Amino acid sequence: MTQLRRIVLNTFGSFGDLHPYMAIALELRERGHDPVIATMESYRDKVVSARLGFAPVRPNIPGPKEQDSELIDRIMDPLTGPKYLMEQVIFAAVRDSYEDLMQACSGADLLVTHPAAPAGPLIGYKTGIPWISTVLAPMSFFSPYDPPVPPVWQWVNNMRVLGPGVMKLFHDVMKAAYKPSKVTALREELSIPDYGNPMFEGQHSPTLVLALFSELFAPRQPDWPQQTKTTGFCVYEAKNEPPMSPELSDFLDKGSAPIVFTLGSSAVWVARDFFTESIAAAQRLKRRAVLLVGDERNRPDNLPADMIAVDYVVYQDLFARACAVVHHGGVGTTSHGLLAGVPTLIVPFAFDQSDNADHARRLGASRTLYRKKYNSASAARELNLLLTENGYAQSARLVSEKLSREHGAQRAADLIEQVLSGTKDAIEEPAYALGH
Repeated sequence: MTQLRRIVLNTFGSFGDLHPYMAIALELRERGHDPVIATMESYRDKVVSARLGFAPVRPNIPGPKEQDSELIDRIMDPLTGPKYLMEQVIFAAVRDSYEDLMQACSGADLLVTHPAAPAGPLIGYKTGIPWISTVLAPMSFFSPYDPPVPPVWQWVNNMRVLGPGVMKLFHDVMKAAYKPSKVTALREELSIPDYGNPMFEGQHSPTLVLALFSELFAPRQPDWPQQTKTTGFCVYEAKNEPPMSPELSDFLDKGSAPIVFTLGSSAVWVARDFFTESIAAAQRLKRRAVLLVGDERNRPDNLPADMIAVDYVVYQDLFARACAVVHHGGVGTTSHGLLAGVPTLIVPFAFDQSDNADHARRLGASRTLYRKKYNSASAARELNLLLTENGYAQSARLVSEKLSREHGAQRAADLIEQVLSGTKDAIEEPAYALGH
């Protein structure tokens, strides 16, 4: 019989940062453990409604419904947003995060950390609690062998041909721009030896790093931490969310497969003209459309009869019934798009979204259109290619078939239990060959 263990999973960010850890927690609960999601207070109701343990950890970023949207605008700026988020929001609150997470870890048997939650490694090194780190997207490894595609300066991607040596020099310059002085000060007060920049090499556990994405999406690179294991995408099941509304279900039943337009749970707050241009693009193509507007402030006036706008719906219920999906490229939405088996058009806004778009493009199932170039004409042109050239639909189906054989949350739970038990038995890495 499995011994019950208290496992704290610390995360921070959007639904795409929350759902994979909830998927793992639900799997651990099924195995008789006591998982606790330690994250922003604003997610308490969502976590508790899934019958999972919850512990609040600062900083907390309320949605724009509760605050001035200026903060979201600053965070989502493609050029300055990542640095602002890390240094002015996350690193600045590291003492509060450390205090909250230390309390959450009282009596815990293991800690699982998120790449943008620097208090976790501090607690791991200070207390000696078994600690596993995770990454959600390949960009978090900052590998010169698979150079990240930045949200701006896409010309950098052309430097790949110069090889990993040149790319490493470029990455070192970029990394030097991030100065985690507040984290460093707390680490020194706690008498913890320097373990590296908490945004880069310092985020990784020396015991185990879980890459919570598919080997198909991003093959292992030679400079990843040796202790890295790839799990596959950890999909949060639709059964744990409210069902699709009768209105949307009826719309889907009474016509051809629509184009779905969504900006997830982060970019949706800086949508601006995205949905109005999307409506016009669908009209150019004479296609039905579903708009996931996220908030009533994004709901267009005078919506055409062959389109419907809803705030939120579980992707699994919707994407597979679409003819194509247009989204922002968050890794969670990207994984659902690939799993749905339909072509996708990715419109990156910030952070890892452009890199995720590039990995999806390499699979032959997706195209990329950057936000500053997104309008009704350009979106219609890209969507027409996706919908009329058979290669995209064929690749999308093939990718979906292969991803559907993965069980990311189960594999992650297997590896967590392996650390808990102290065994060192290797779990075989999955091998994939796209072959299209």
